[in-house]
Amino acid sequence: MRVVVADDSVLLREGLVRVLAEAGVDVVGAYGDGESLLAALDDTAPDLAVLDVRMPPTFRDEGVRAAIRARAIRPALGILLLSQYVEVTYAQELLASGAGGIGYLLKDRVASLTELDDAVRRIAAGGTVLDPEVVGQLLGRRHDPLESLTPREHEVLALMAEGRTNAAIAARLVIGVGAVEKNVTSIFQKLALDDSGTDHRRVLAVLAWLQR
Repeated sequence: MRVVVADDSVLLREGLVRVLAEAGVDVVGAYGDGESLLAALDDTAPDLAVLDVRMPPTFRDEGVRAAIRARAIRPALGILLLSQYVEVTYAQELLASGAGGIGYLLKDRVASLTELDDAVRRIAAGGTVLDPEVVGQLLGRRHDPLESLTPREHEVLALMAEGRTNAAIAARLVIGVGAVEKNVTSIFQKLALDDSGTDHRRVLAVLAWLQR
């Protein structure tokens, strides 16, 4: 897996490079800002980009902007945004396309090699990975938007939003995988998410919750 990293903090940037390398990832570029990462996309040909949300020159949303532009250049590029705090607006903007291969984690998560390695590989495989704190704040901003969902379906959808597989959801809720599949199917039906063969219905289900 080829990965590029962008973070204005030298210590965090080099730390990410080292942690990713230890996980067997080929880091093909490390930059202090999003523009430098974008300029090198053709040469580095990465499978995934890890970006800080706030970078020079304004330290507001440069990482998000760079991620969106990078995806326009390389649609199959996986994106992992890192932030010191939960920034709900940026998380929603990142998820707005409904596409997979996207992640949003708090920087504290980088301290765990296992967590970061798992996130990077799930995103590169087309999954969606959200920090539980991000999920909690995203869901908490809406007042019971999906009243038709049962309490169990709410639990399943929240775990889906964290990027968990059906098997992982089953283990967390201590139920069978078949029961999870039935809940997921019911969620899709209640949200009118038909299987088009192209849309990532798991991501769209989470977005339907967030955007109501």
